[in-house]
Amino acid sequence: MTHTSVLVVDDEADVRNLIRILLERAGHDVSEAASGREALRRLHAVRPDLVVLDVTMPEMDGWQTLERIRDLSDVPVLMLTARAGELDKVRGLKAGADDYVVKPFGRQELLARVEALLRRAGGAPEVRETYADASVTIDFAAREVVVGGVTIALTPLEFRLLAALVRHPNQVLSRDQLLELVWGDAGTVNADQVKLYVGYLRRKLGWETDSSPVETVRGFGYRYRPPAPPGGAAA
Repeated sequence: MTHTSVLVVDDEADVRNLIRILLERAGHDVSEAASGREALRRLHAVRPDLVVLDVTMPEMDGWQTLERIRDLSDVPVLMLTARAGELDKVRGLKAGADDYVVKPFGRQELLARVEALLRRAGGAPEVRETYADASVTIDFAAREVVVGGVTIALTPLEFRLLAALVRHPNQVLSRDQLLELVWGDAGTVNADQVKLYVGYLRRKLGWETDSSPVETVRGFGYRYRPPAPPGGAAA
């Protein structure tokens, strides 16, 4: 795999240099950041295909940086840490990391994990490219959401939540089902996150009234009831 962009985030210049040389020899374009805040700026400027992120950094550590990255992007994140404990691995995966490598790492292991994440990220495109009903229009490829003729800016997580709901119209989805569909793991994310993000989504889309297409089914979960567009059934 070549011509992919990797952002390496570590406060130690020697580590960044080692990873940069390794990845560039494998054919990847590499950008560097020495801090979490610099990483977020580079994320906007470079739009990398993968982020290699160190946990232990001053001021804004890897956990805080990962949280901000997940608010902004679905980019795969490979965490680097000096601790091999299971709780640290669970914390990383729970926070939205895609993989985890312990320092000191083997060069071939790191490269193999990077290549695996890049292959996974380059998977099949969305089967369904667009969706429309009387409430919302969604372009899945462009990740664009329009309500009442107005384009609404959603975070990647909010977009995945909306997509999961509209792709299962009139079906009650439990919190665990939504955790699997949206977060990717029902076992390592607090179920209260679902309620929190459904609230965020409703506010952004102006769906906070009793007639909201996103219904709360008490004791079970949530259901999307698509209103029929003018002149026909829902898409």
